[in-house]
Amino acid sequence: MSLWKRISSHADCEARMAAYYDEKGLFDLRLCLAAWIEDRIMSEQITPNSAEQLERVALKFNEDLQQKLLSTRTASDQALKYRVVELCTQIQRTSALELYTHLRGGLQKELQLATEKSVATPGPSMPLSPYNMNNPAAAMVAAGGGVGVGGGYMDSSELMSVQPALGGGLGVIHNAVGANGGGNVTPIGMATAKVELYEIEHQILQYFNDFSTCGNSLKMLVQNYSYMLNSTGSPNAEEAFKCLMTEKAAIVTTLCRSYLCYEPLQELIISELNNWRRQQALAGNGAPFNESTLDQIQRCFELLESFIGHLLAAVKETLRVHIVNDEPELNNLLERVRSAQKNLVCAAFIVDKQPPQVMKTNTRFAASVRWLIGSQLGIHNNPPTIECIIMSENQANRFVTRGTQMDSTLAGQSSGEIQNCSSTMEYQQNNHIFSASFRNMQLKKIKRAEKKGTESVMDEKFALFFYATTTVNDYQIRVWTLSLPVVVIVHGNQEPQSWATITWDNAFADIVREPFMITDRVTWAQLSVALNTKFGSSTQRALTRDNLDFLYEKLQRDERSDYITWNQFCKEPLPDRPFTFWEWFFAIMKLTKDHLMGMWKASCIMGFINKVKAQDDLMRSATGIGTFLLRFSDSELGGVTIAYVNEYGSVTMLSPWTARDFQILNLADRIRDLNMLRWLHPSDTNAVPQDRDRAFGEFYSPRTGTNEPTPGYVRSTLHVQVRNTIGDNGSIIGTPQHPIPSPPQDSSMSMGNFDDSDSDDSSVADALERYVAGTSPDDPIFHQIRATIMSAMISGEFAMADFESMTNFVDVYKL
Repeated sequence: MSLWKRISSHADCEARMAAYYDEKGLFDLRLCLAAWIEDRIMSEQITPNSAEQLERVALKFNEDLQQKLLSTRTASDQALKYRVVELCTQIQRTSALELYTHLRGGLQKELQLATEKSVATPGPSMPLSPYNMNNPAAAMVAAGGGVGVGGGYMDSSELMSVQPALGGGLGVIHNAVGANGGGNVTPIGMATAKVELYEIEHQILQYFNDFSTCGNSLKMLVQNYSYMLNSTGSPNAEEAFKCLMTEKAAIVTTLCRSYLCYEPLQELIISELNNWRRQQALAGNGAPFNESTLDQIQRCFELLESFIGHLLAAVKETLRVHIVNDEPELNNLLERVRSAQKNLVCAAFIVDKQPPQVMKTNTRFAASVRWLIGSQLGIHNNPPTIECIIMSENQANRFVTRGTQMDSTLAGQSSGEIQNCSSTMEYQQNNHIFSASFRNMQLKKIKRAEKKGTESVMDEKFALFFYATTTVNDYQIRVWTLSLPVVVIVHGNQEPQSWATITWDNAFADIVREPFMITDRVTWAQLSVALNTKFGSSTQRALTRDNLDFLYEKLQRDERSDYITWNQFCKEPLPDRPFTFWEWFFAIMKLTKDHLMGMWKASCIMGFINKVKAQDDLMRSATGIGTFLLRFSDSELGGVTIAYVNEYGSVTMLSPWTARDFQILNLADRIRDLNMLRWLHPSDTNAVPQDRDRAFGEFYSPRTGTNEPTPGYVRSTLHVQVRNTIGDNGSIIGTPQHPIPSPPQDSSMSMGNFDDSDSDDSSVADALERYVAGTSPDDPIFHQIRATIMSAMISGEFAMADFESMTNFVDVYKL
């Protein structure tokens, strides 16, 4: 039940708040968008603590409000359209700051009124709000505190010193503002009103027990009614009739009160289930997820089902006491109870194990559904068979929003062909889980919709639709549920963009929505959380503040906005690049996961830093020449490069290495081979540079030269060497080269010319030719050179170009 619905159930509260909102002409707006205003303001992560920040938040709220109103204008209700137009005109007359602060203040007043009524009125006539309002007003109200200094409403200056008390009811606070002087005070925007499931369970039991007391009264009513029917000629018949009327009226009042107690609890539990499903979606991006909470939610569903089942039976029994011809109140109650039971049973049918959200055709996958009613309705004695089809976005939208009825032709509406798409539900007595598992499904074919504009198959969302038909209390019900959105691909190269679609949807979609409506822009604060969650879960180390600042700059480019659009995220190429931000980010994430995870977790890789800042940081380093860092390439997808201070005191950038290179030789071994790399520049500004071998030693591979070679073969090894040639831009050009040891020195052979020679591909052979020119073939020097060359060839210490040039040298001089 929304906060405004609770307020409007009390005439005095509604009048008081109506007068407050009418001061600014905002009462109609509060009525029209009650739920949206509550969700939008109560879910804010940061409470403004300065005039500038408050104005910025107010402008964002005003912009979102106008968008919401514009989207509402598409409704089919003409009266609503005209009303929305009037509201748009009204908010344009009110400054953004004035509008926002007045609405926010109104919600705080409503929360306090709700608390006052819940305390003053016996029973649960106005349960506390289940929303997580991220400000101390909600914390204070839910904790039972509500009045500020002097008995008035508390303002933001007073809220900092609130000491939340753990009161009864549903509103116990956790992680609330700390006590005065008791350690660090939690920032205003982080106080959270949270409802614990065990408290809801306790509340259900309490109300159920209160309702059960009318059981004896109902039995007495039925007995007295039967007695009256059998003694119509009694002189006391009229008096008995009046007593019977009084008894029945009292029972009807009790039943109505019990239903009023029950209704908000059912809404609250369904809301908790939706929160669980929201966490399940976030887990698709790698967020932590406590699946076991579902067992607690099921316990509450079972208690509610028992409650509503007994209430339904009591209403039916009361109706059998037929005293007057027309009983609209009782008949209306019967319909409401039946509808509530049906809604509860249908809401309890969920997907507890989601299918893969990027689904490749002809690949096996699994999923499972669960019915949270356990054994309450006896359905487990004759378990239904669950069927599964795949629906396109348009099909799901038509089904959900237009209320399309399920029938025997539903299977023919599938957008694809799924093998092994049916499963019978099973009940596990030990843990009361009633579920159906699909362990071996496979999507064989998919039917795609026509594309619009620049849409691709990786933007198209589908969902698995699970459904069944069963009988409950002599009437047939059909239950169904949709999986999270999935993107269907046929080739691995479609995977990156598909994950962009899924990541955006998981992070920013509402669970209760028209399939699969999603915003096309979000704030950087929202997107940074999603990127950090995705990257951290994949690579096992979260991004730092500097990493996120770098990503923000990359997304914003030359623009400056508080919002990031879907097109910026994954559609528009980065400046001067043939790829998008997401393609670049996804390639880095995959490279790190597959080849660099250990070094990334150990903070050996700085990663997200641009070339200019890398150069600046290295030039400022106290360790100077030989200091290096590792950064992700801006120009090559899935590339990592090394920047280091060279022997001249300037910064050199190596050409990027990619996954293909690391399949040959890993990054740590490449670093070990480059002797000019001495000190690893720290990724943390508070740390000091580390010796190279200390930083990367645990990631080095053991040298294989000491192992015995396979009989008939000689062993070769790969080493990395950087060429001396430096391009105009300071980056190393050409391919890596591997060193060759100098021939052994002796008194009869001076190698000065050899050591001074250039080390390009044919330099060694050229130097030797110059050295032996004019020398007799019988000279002993040739035997020494031959021994050195053969040793180097056997140990594999030549690059390919060196190997070929030296082979030619040997052939020419008959070595």
